[in-house]
Parts: sequence; C-alpha cells; structure tokens
Amino acid sequence: MAATKKSMPEGYIPPNVTPKCTWALGKSQSESPHQNLPRHEPKVGSSIMPTVLEMVGNTPLVRLDKIAKMEGLECELLAKCEFFNAGGSVKDRIGHRMIEEAERDGILKPGDTVIEPTSGNTGVGLALVSAVKGYKCIICIPEKMSNEKISVLKALGAEVIRTPTEAAFDTPESHVGVSWKLKNEIPNSHILDQYRNPGNPLAHYDGTAEEIIAQCGGKLDMIIAGAGTGGTVAGIGRKIKEKLPNVKVVGVDPEGSILAYPDELNVPGEGTAYQVEGIGYDFIPTVFDRSVVDEWYKSGDQETFDYARKLIRVEGLLAGGSSGSALSVAVKAARSLKAGQKCVVILPDSIRNYLTKFVDDRWMQYNGFMDPSSKPSWWDVPVTSLGEPLSNKLSPQSTCSEAVAALKAGSTSQLPIVDSEGRAAGVVSISELTSKLVSGAVSGGDPVTKAKVNKYKTVDVGTGIGRVSQILELDSFALVTTTKKCTDGTDKSCEVVERLVTSIDLAAFLCKQN
Repeated sequence: MAATKKSMPEGYIPPNVTPKCTWALGKSQSESPHQNLPRHEPKVGSSIMPTVLEMVGNTPLVRLDKIAKMEGLECELLAKCEFFNAGGSVKDRIGHRMIEEAERDGILKPGDTVIEPTSGNTGVGLALVSAVKGYKCIICIPEKMSNEKISVLKALGAEVIRTPTEAAFDTPESHVGVSWKLKNEIPNSHILDQYRNPGNPLAHYDGTAEEIIAQCGGKLDMIIAGAGTGGTVAGIGRKIKEKLPNVKVVGVDPEGSILAYPDELNVPGEGTAYQVEGIGYDFIPTVFDRSVVDEWYKSGDQETFDYARKLIRVEGLLAGGSSGSALSVAVKAARSLKAGQKCVVILPDSIRNYLTKFVDDRWMQYNGFMDPSSKPSWWDVPVTSLGEPLSNKLSPQSTCSEAVAALKAGSTSQLPIVDSEGRAAGVVSISELTSKLVSGAVSGGDPVTKAKVNKYKTVDVGTGIGRVSQILELDSFALVTTTKKCTDGTDKSCEVVERLVTSIDLAAFLCKQN
C-alpha cells in the first residue's frame, strides 16, 4: 500500500503556481503593475562607497578571445562576469532587489527575519543585504550544496538549516517545506520567495540586461544563460526581446533537470542526478518565462566541469561550475555566428563556492570526472578482487539493537541494508548509529532505517579497483552491485548488492601486490 504523502505547512504557497504576470512583447511599461527602476549607475568620481551594496551590479563584460580561438569561433565571445558582485554571484542582484521591494511595500520592518529556501547563492545575497540592513536571516539549503556556501552564510550571520537533497520540493522535509514551517513558528518572519517574487526577474530586466546592452553598444546577436529559478533568463530575455528583437536567447539546463523546452529534451529516469549547483530544478518556478528563450541546450556534468576549469586556466576568470555549463553551450551555439557578431555568456558565480568540489582534482576523480595522469598496473583489476561476497547484511525491518549486534559480531564498521530482492536500501555505519543513539534521535528498538547513511557511492562488479580507490580516498566504503533478474515474477532486472568494500580491503589488496 502506498504511503500517504505528508501535508505541507499551513499557508504554504507552491513555488510553481501559475504566474499572474501580464508582460507581453509590445505592451507598454505604463501598463505594468511593477515599479521599474532606472539602471543603477556607479558613482563616478567617488572612491568611497556608503555600503557594500553599491557593489551590486555593473559587473564587467570580458572578451574570451583565447577560448574563442581554441574552439574555432568566428564571433566575438564575451563573458558577463557576475562573480564581481559584492557577494560573489548574480543572485546578489535579486537579494538586494527583493529586500528593497519588501521594505518599499511595508512588508519588512526593523528587527524582522528573512527566511529563504535556496541552493546557496540567493541565500548569500539575502544574508549579505540582511547583514548590512540589520535583519535576521535564516537560510534553508539542500545537503548537496557546497560547504563553502555554508561557511559564507554563517560568516554573514545567517542561521543555516540543511535539508535532504532527495526531498521533493513539495514535501515538508524539503528546503521549501522547512522554510514555510519556520515562517509559521517565528513571529515577524517573511519568505521573500525567489521562485515567485517579481523582484527576481525585474532585477535583471532593469539592471543586468540594460548593462549588457550598454556595454555592447546596442549591438548583440546571441545571449546565453543558465536557468535555475529562471529569473535571470526571463528578466534579461524580456528586455532583450523589447530592445533588440533579433538577438537569439539561448537557455542552458543541466541533464536531470526539467526546465528546458520542449519537454522531450528532459529525459527522465536513472542517472539523471547532477552535481552542478545553482541551475536546474524539478519544477517550473513561477517567475520563469520560457517564452523568451529561442533555443534550449542540455549540459552534462563532465563538460560543465571541464569548461569551468578551462575558463579558469585559460582566461584567468575565477568562475564557478555553472559558468562551465553556460560556456560549454556557448561554444556550440555560437558556431552559427560570423565575424563581427557578438555572443554574451552569463557567468553566474565564483570559484569561492567550489574549492573542495570541481576545483579539487581529488573530488573530480572521486566523482569519475577525471583520471590520474598515470595509472598503476592494478588500475583495471575488477573490484571483485577486494573483500568477500556479501554474507552479513540487515533488512529494512532490522532494529538498531540488531544492527549493533551484527556490526559487533562481524567486527565491521558498516553493513548494507537490503530489501527482499537484495537491492540497497541504505547502509548503517557504527559512527552514524552511535551519534544518533547518543543524541536521542533513535533508540534500540527503532528501525535501523532511521539511522541509515543515505549518501554513498555504488559501483558495478565490472568496475576497476582504480576507480574504487578514488572513491575510497574520500569515503570509507563503497557498495558493489550486480544485475540479476528480479524474483517478483516480472521480467524486470534488479541491481543487487554483491559486496561492500572498504579502505581496509583496498589496503590489504595493495599489500599483496607490493
């Protein structure tokens, strides 16, 4: 029997409600219900700024001549370097705009609390503005996001609450659901909600797009932007369509996300989780206007991180991972342009957020995006040469007490939890289990699934030990699976756990080799 879906907190408004925006190409701005602000001009002749908020916007446009030449492009390839914003990303613009709109509308008052579900950069923008203006700030962010973002948020005085990456946006456990729960519990708190807030696309309609048009002297042929909330591409796209209708707007969406159009581009199923942060979603945000995008490209993690590293190494631009997504698409889409034409690519954030991720060779190797420059003789030896086939295991019905007994009897630190077919349902580790027993999060009689580890690597039996060694540099174990026919009477195949390998197994193997 299917489990009943938990209800969302009282007052919850979905981040993908049907938009009420009345914008249409050719419609007069006088008919808009929004206040359009003039482009913020830097204070010329003054070397002292009143606050760091003066450093939001007016980011540089930089030529990527070396990459354009390497890729054989004829056009002028230009990068809008949004990591020069005060908080290091394009999201500083919307953090600033949404807070000032809320102040103008009388929603935010001194002493109030700003709450926001975010993948990180919007949180940093809001936390930065809140720090300057004196608001309390709480950021709800999925566990997937980098620790660097968490450190920056905490340094800015924000309270950070991490939520399960796998939680769907419309569940109470998600970063969206937790934000609404907190709003109901904390007096004078407000969710500015980047997914629905018109200040999101307006920041780019009034600011980013106008800057690009001015920097290009009104001559532009293509613009390329990644989509997360969709506010950047919607705001820029609308203004570009109004002022330069012949410009082609290209959207970038990671494989595994559903933002691209037509929907056939978004292939569902296995293997669609993506490592790149800040772009892509499992729903269509309210602020996202897909009608202004002329063509969509999907980007994969491998090309994303390869191009992000190339951007840093070749052009000296300390940009983040999603900048690689945009650049990987730019070098394809811009092949249709000729000499004298201009292509602008939006680089959303900086290297700061990813020093322990794609910038780090070990992380790249751990996630299978990079091989070492030289491989030892045992590199391709099958992983089945490590450890022994699975003999000790737990079921989802096992209790925490039974798990402790099994771990003790097997003199091991981890055991897989498998269902009746032998498929992985998690892993229990003695460190995680002990921590939860000490904190009171679980008791001996609770199902072991309440204390399981959800984040771990799985490899096929044909995987080489070299690949597994990269995983074991950062993790203490990995699950090895094999494909077998399910026993439920269907023709389906099941990925069943064949063994669990650890750093000790690898060390024992290498000692024998030596």
